[in-house]
Amino acid sequence: MYFIIMETKTKIAGVEFGSYVLNASGPDCSTLEELKVIGGSGSSAIMMKSSTIEPRQGNEEPRYAKLLSGSIQCMGLPNLGYQEYIKFPIQLQKYNKPIIASVAGLCVEDYKKMVKAFQDSEVDLIEVNLSCPNLEGKPQAAYDFKQSEEILKAISDLGNKPIGLKLPPYYDFAHTKQMAELIKKYNVSFVTCINSVGNVLVIDPETETPIIKPKKGFAGLGGSCIKPIALANVRKFYELLKGEVQIFGVGGIESGADVFEFLLAGADAVQVATTFKEEGATCFERINKEFEEIMKRKNYNSIDEVKGNLKFL
Repeated sequence: MYFIIMETKTKIAGVEFGSYVLNASGPDCSTLEELKVIGGSGSSAIMMKSSTIEPRQGNEEPRYAKLLSGSIQCMGLPNLGYQEYIKFPIQLQKYNKPIIASVAGLCVEDYKKMVKAFQDSEVDLIEVNLSCPNLEGKPQAAYDFKQSEEILKAISDLGNKPIGLKLPPYYDFAHTKQMAELIKKYNVSFVTCINSVGNVLVIDPETETPIIKPKKGFAGLGGSCIKPIALANVRKFYELLKGEVQIFGVGGIESGADVFEFLLAGADAVQVATTFKEEGATCFERINKEFEEIMKRKNYNSIDEVKGNLKFL
């Protein structure tokens, strides 16, 4: 049974989360059965799979592989289509957790149509995925600031449910600043950073081939190896957004210590992907318990005492 840990409760856009740790949109959140598993677990919310207008089978197998320090995947957004995900929240409300939709359009009109539909649904938050690196022929919208603004113009005033942006990693502070300025300009309540590091290549020297089939082996990198990149993005957005927009940190979270690092960087909550994929739904309660133990050992009573308080050498 999952017990709410008061010390690590948090809020995103006014919505209360029973703990600091939840699942990320990605692994094992595509079907109603998978979402029920998340609902019954220690995840503090139920994040649904990024949906598209039409159902998608995704890319060819093999499209996921575990690495020594993370994972590589090129899933291609397999999902049931947004109309199915609109039906699910009513059946998930019994878990008494926030329900978060995730949408991934292939054009501006896709985003507008899906966000409007979820605004009229029973979800609590809407995460707008501008950062899938694994669709052939489709650029990541968040690397094109003109396209990002077109999307934000189309979706920012479609309803009262808070919307947020799932972002790719930025490697230049000028780009982070550009996105932060767009976020403050429009009605964005939260950001999720980061999505996987796009277009990496892992080769098997024995077979002399990539280990992933789609896109000739180019795929998204996740897990512990991307944590420094994720921490940097969370920290920079924390500095630029100055608490006006809240932050989900994601990327390489395996333990309570990882969670504590994201809290110091400025995250309001964290999402778990690769560890959930590899360990299963028991990971949420374990990670949050480890996090709570660190908080107690350091004599902190709430996340607000720690959030963003990174000390400098």
